[in-house]
Amino acid sequence: MTKKIYGFVAAIFILCSYSAKAADTYEINFQIKGLKNSKCMLGNYFGDKQYIQDSCIVDENGKGVFKKNKLLPGGIYLFVLPNKKYFELLLDKDQQFSFEADTLDFIEGTKFKGSDDNILFYKYLSFITRQQKAVEPLRMKYQDKSTSPDSAKAILGRITKIDDAVKNYKLTYIKEHGTTMLSQIFKATEEPEIPETPKLANGQLDSSFAYRYYKKHFFDNVDFSDDRLLRTPIFHGKLNQYMEKLVMQIPDSINKEADFIVAKARANKEVFKYVVYYITSTYEVSKIMGMDAVFVHMVDKYYTRDQATWMDSTALYKIQDRARILKPILIGQQCMPLNLEDTLGKFHSLYAINARFTVLLFWDPDCSHCQKSMPKMQETYDNLKSVGMEVFAVCTEVEVDKWKKFIREKKLTWINVGDPYLHNNFRHDFDISSTPQVFILDSNKKIIAKKLDVTQIEDFLVNRMKYEDSLKKK
Repeated sequence: MTKKIYGFVAAIFILCSYSAKAADTYEINFQIKGLKNSKCMLGNYFGDKQYIQDSCIVDENGKGVFKKNKLLPGGIYLFVLPNKKYFELLLDKDQQFSFEADTLDFIEGTKFKGSDDNILFYKYLSFITRQQKAVEPLRMKYQDKSTSPDSAKAILGRITKIDDAVKNYKLTYIKEHGTTMLSQIFKATEEPEIPETPKLANGQLDSSFAYRYYKKHFFDNVDFSDDRLLRTPIFHGKLNQYMEKLVMQIPDSINKEADFIVAKARANKEVFKYVVYYITSTYEVSKIMGMDAVFVHMVDKYYTRDQATWMDSTALYKIQDRARILKPILIGQQCMPLNLEDTLGKFHSLYAINARFTVLLFWDPDCSHCQKSMPKMQETYDNLKSVGMEVFAVCTEVEVDKWKKFIREKKLTWINVGDPYLHNNFRHDFDISSTPQVFILDSNKKIIAKKLDVTQIEDFLVNRMKYEDSLKKK
């Protein structure tokens, strides 16, 4: 949305809350030196996105006001300048305050009245900016290969001293200011401190201890009952890091960890809503094969009338119906039977095929991608037919002449079938919204892969055969 002028080091942003003053009104008066006769906007973070909440016109003296008869959710708010750069404000309990700022230096040049949160926030920003300026040249010198070992050791000591000063600043702030917004942020961004690695019974160091400990304690300092965290990239960043970096990327593992996080999120209905939505939407559109199983799991378990209370009945039905369609065609499921006719009107059963692997291929002669990929599929078929691969190619086109012509011209020698009279419901059952669509089945017609590009099929099958053969030798 915008280019940031400054903010927390290491992406530290701010929380949100619905706490308020007695008056249900927010009013932010300001005067900014170096700004006049222009439009400014007030926005806020939510997850990994930013949203505009208000706008106003700054007069020729740089004065303006954001004001409405409502309260804003607490959090970091973005004062967006006409050039799309922005600086940050905190909004929580104090929603009626004023400030003066200078476009030449928003950290040192901004002074607040009526907002203790922002006074303390900018005091921290001033401190952390000084530390960052001090440590940056040290880090560069430390990483310089020409730096001698003795000098590097001394530099590292200075860096550690600065890092400790930042850590102590935060710990002192938390102790003195309790559950304020900034305290909650500092807590949530704390990393687990990993103890010394223990030894196993055989005397060797436990090589996976650090990972297991870090993962187990990753959310120790994140308050899932505080929905202010939703309105900061901190919560989204932690959630995303955990699910993508600390969890094995296979559906069963992801489902288990998703349930673990959702259980924590039940501490707050807004946090619950966000976590369920984030995980569900992320894996619905994942580019990793098989992750639609996570989507189905989330819908089956959490998108019920008594839990997904934020959805109306129509939206709830649609997402449940989507999961119902995908469930029978997940990897690991037994493929639904198909009995379709070839170009001569003879019927062929998918389950009658006796092959180590069957490529169930849905295609359309009018599809430009199919026109390019079918010759490659024929090449793969020629290479692997002798080692146990068969192709059951289902034409989705109803015009028989086009179908026959394409088969002749491209010399497609596998099992070619179709449904020209629309007697079969395979388009719905296999979720065929585009072509080509590929399902790879084992000898028992269980789905072992799907939605591969035609160019990936040969490599997948060769590797699969090697894997299966290695298991037989054990």
